[in-house]
Amino acid sequence: MPNFSANLGFLFTELPFLDRFAAAARAGFKGVEFASPYEHGARDIARRLADHGLTQALFNLPAGDWAAGERGIAVLSGREAEFRDGVSRALDYAEELGCARLNCLAGIAPPGADRRVLEETFVANLAFAAEATRGRRVKLLIEPINTRDMPGFFLNRSDEALRLMERLRSDNLHLQADIYHMQVMEGDLARRLEAAMTAIAHIQIADNPGRHEPGSGEINYAFLLALIDRLGYAGWVGCEYLPLTTTEAGLAWMAPYRDRGGESEDSSF
Repeated sequence: MPNFSANLGFLFTELPFLDRFAAAARAGFKGVEFASPYEHGARDIARRLADHGLTQALFNLPAGDWAAGERGIAVLSGREAEFRDGVSRALDYAEELGCARLNCLAGIAPPGADRRVLEETFVANLAFAAEATRGRRVKLLIEPINTRDMPGFFLNRSDEALRLMERLRSDNLHLQADIYHMQVMEGDLARRLEAAMTAIAHIQIADNPGRHEPGSGEINYAFLLALIDRLGYAGWVGCEYLPLTTTEAGLAWMAPYRDRGGESEDSSF
């Protein structure tokens, strides 16, 4: 049975960020995730996790100036020192929060940039980050993101990510498989997941179109979640979707998984 994690950047957003932890716990989640913890003190977040019995499933390395449109800096030549500082900062947060997975956003390719140079920069930064995270017993992930929602993003497809992993040959570089992005860019979801499963260390879900909750669109999540179980995936499945109405109403699709709550070692959503 999948272990569902609430993405607090998408769910319970009617509440201040630090109040969303309690709301996630009340809704039955045992794990939470979000893009960035850095706007808050690590101890403040750790206290919320402890108070509500939650596991920090995932967060991202610092992604540059988000307000200015940056979505990661790992492909940007000349920003290597900033990237390395960001890895160190993320690892400090991960230690405080007990988080075992960090996602590295590649970044948006500057107009006219040579993709070969971008890839070389990305690979060098990933090599550094994979070793640094290994030393702290944290898994490093990379995530393909679709070009419709994030135009210009460097990494868009699971096969591209797997090729980079093969090139780097690190046993501490893993795939974050966001099924929504995968559907937009690739389709053929069952075969994509089967092909990539040994590389996947985190899964995220949303339906298409609209990036709303499962059951609102074209993706057959009942089939895919059962497939993920059959393939032996035991990690977190992050609920990274925009509720059509309220978070609580949008959780109705989880009812069958709640009802089967004693079937797995971790009977969280």
